[in-house]
Amino acid sequence: MAKKKEKSIKLNLGSGARPEKGWVNVDICDLPEVDVVHDLTKFPWPFEDNSVDQIKSEHLIEHFDGLTFIKFMDECYRILKPAEFSPDNPNQPVKGFMTHLAPYYNSIRCWQDPTHKQAISEAKFLYFNKGWRETNKLEHYGIKSDFDFFYQYNVQPEWQNRNQETLQFAMKHYMNVINDIIVTLTKREPGKKS
Repeated sequence: MAKKKEKSIKLNLGSGARPEKGWVNVDICDLPEVDVVHDLTKFPWPFEDNSVDQIKSEHLIEHFDGLTFIKFMDECYRILKPAEFSPDNPNQPVKGFMTHLAPYYNSIRCWQDPTHKQAISEAKFLYFNKGWRETNKLEHYGIKSDFDFFYQYNVQPEWQNRNQETLQFAMKHYMNVINDIIVTLTKREPGKKS
């Protein structure tokens, strides 16, 4: 008897009027393009544990305060399937991962919108890795999620063709070189050593 093919669920959180074809578009606004109307600051979300293959958001996470962001990340962890990776590339997740694009903390894009509640940097995501929390004695934060992550940047066009040394210096020392950070987080299996 053939094994029943598991349905793939990919969530586009905070989709608004920018839906993604092939994704379940989730937003607080009841728009024609939205598949699931839900306030993402209300928990739990209407998805089962370990049921979602992939999550994405663009210009969403900076709208949460710190405590809501912790609950948001824990909820993503709850609903994501454990990570699986491509057999052709063990660094490429195919399930159990999420990608968030947000204005970078030292870009004017981070601060221009009065509804933004937090700045997003690479270091923020360390708090969602259990091994890092344990090493830094931060278990009292009560965070449940455990992700590995990597990141990349959207760089201002005038900096894109500079040599690596110049670009690295500028990224570290100047404002408005990086527009956005794109963070990909993979769900670690509970109990797996960091």
